[in-house]
Amino acid sequence: MRLSEWCTQAPYKDSVAPRVLAVIESALVMLGAERDPDCWIAWGDDPSVRYLLLALTTSGMVQINVRVSVPGEGARASGKIVRWNRVQLGELAVEIQGGHRLVTFQAEAQVLSGADEGADSIAAFAQALFAAVDGRSGEIADRGTSTAATATPVKSRTTTKPVARKAATTGS
Repeated sequence: MRLSEWCTQAPYKDSVAPRVLAVIESALVMLGAERDPDCWIAWGDDPSVRYLLLALTTSGMVQINVRVSVPGEGARASGKIVRWNRVQLGELAVEIQGGHRLVTFQAEAQVLSGADEGADSIAAFAQALFAAVDGRSGEIADRGTSTAATATPVKSRTTTKPVARKAATTGS
């Protein structure tokens, strides 16, 4: 999901006010991401005060901690790039029953879990992260209910060579 799509779903509209987005976009651009990147927002316990943004770049995963309003200063964003070979990802787990889907995934100590449409978004984000970590150029093809990560196939890093076997002789 793009940052602009997250803004329409924010639990508090002041959390994504133009003054806050300006700070976030500046941090994203300085860290090598787009202004409106594929990302995930972990709103946390009080999104009116702070939240975490995870974004995909070619260099790695950007983590931006957003403080909506620092007294006397306004909005603040502090971020870093975690190189793809250092990104810690957990398993993508799914449970399906009666037409409902439940997904759980962990990225950099953030547990993402959701049901139905939320599950689809988490699964698509996880697939995009897996593709990026594997070095495949991946993008989320459809951001609707049937989301999937498309990527170019990668040749296996291990090659198997045929082994010449000596014909077994049986003695009589």
